[in-house]
Formats: sequence, C-alpha cells, structure tokens
Amino acid sequence: MLAEVSSHPELRAIVNRATLVIPDGAGVLLAGRILGFRLPERVPGIDLVDRVCAEGAGRSLRIFCLGARPGIAAAAGETLTARHRGIAVVGTQDGYFSEAEDAAVTARIRTAGPQVLLVAMGFPRQERWIATHLLELGDVVCLGVGGTFDVLAGRIRRAPAWMRRAGLEWVYRLLREPRRWRTAAVLPGVLWRAVKERFSRGKKELQEG
Repeated sequence: MLAEVSSHPELRAIVNRATLVIPDGAGVLLAGRILGFRLPERVPGIDLVDRVCAEGAGRSLRIFCLGARPGIAAAAGETLTARHRGIAVVGTQDGYFSEAEDAAVTARIRTAGPQVLLVAMGFPRQERWIATHLLELGDVVCLGVGGTFDVLAGRIRRAPAWMRRAGLEWVYRLLREPRRWRTAAVLPGVLWRAVKERFSRGKKELQEG
C-alpha cells in the first residue's frame, strides 16, 4: 500500500482523507522508525474488527459485511455474532458485483442501516469504493478490512500467537500464500525510500543549521 500511494497521487489523496489510518504491516513500523518516529504497535485489520465489535456488543452495534467471495461475508458475519453477543449483522454482500450494480448495493446497505460497514475488497478497490460511495451510505463508519473475512470464515488461518507477538505474521502468511511474495518484493524499495527521505531531512537540517 505504501508503494502504491507513493506512486499514485489519487490513491494518496484517498488515504490521507481517511479519519484513521492504521499500521497493519511490520514494514510500516520499520519505515516509521527509519523516518524517526515510532508507531506503538501493529494493528491488523482483524484485531481492529474484533475490538470494534467487542466495544459495540453492549451497544447493540449494527454491522454490514461487504466483500470477499460469495458466502464468505455471510460466514464472517456469523462468526462475529457468535463471538460478540449483542452486535447485529444487518446484512452481507460478496464483493463480486460490477460498477453497474454499485447503486443497488449502496441502496441495500443504506436500507439495512448499519452503524459500521466492513469492506473487504482488498487494496485499492475497497478504498476507492468507500471514497466514491461514502456520502451515499448515510451515517455509517466504513472500515477497509482486506482479507479479514477470509480469516473469520475459517478460510485462512492466522499465524500462531507467538509469531504475531514477534512481528513475524508476515513470514507465516508468505509461507502459506506464495502469491504474496510478489507483494513482499516491493518492501525493500519502500524502506530505501524511507532511508533516502531521512537522509534528505538530515542534510536539510544541517544546511539550515
């Protein structure tokens, strides 16, 4: 995501307009350290969703699950309602719909009246979809949650707790999902940009001093 937003002003603008941007990957934490600031911890999408649902359980939080393959959003919704008694999943919709169906999907979500919309379409589709339709959806908080539904539905397993604590969840995912190697390959370039940015800032400070 960092590589994409650094190269595409349109995506960068969408991300920068978000109310909350969380550091999902260990590479983001490392890039932050190179640039001279420390993010407290990783916040994987699934952990954020669980925390939101836990906080909303006593408030009868209404949730809509949008995205993933057919049947996955519904299964994820069932897992969330079983795990967090008190929330209500007011609707689900897979992510396999066309732009021509956007209006119908948006209307269905608005009619369902969720307070939180979980969008699991992957980057950058989910971010673009949220940015395009946010104002049409009514009074709702939209969260882009990537592959969270696949984990909740049991289709993908998370790394063991010790690997997550050690910041090695990315290694586990690479081993289980080889296609992710293409994504991981951009990380050295992102870190190199961070190094150059830090060096550039240091030179500027010296010149100004």
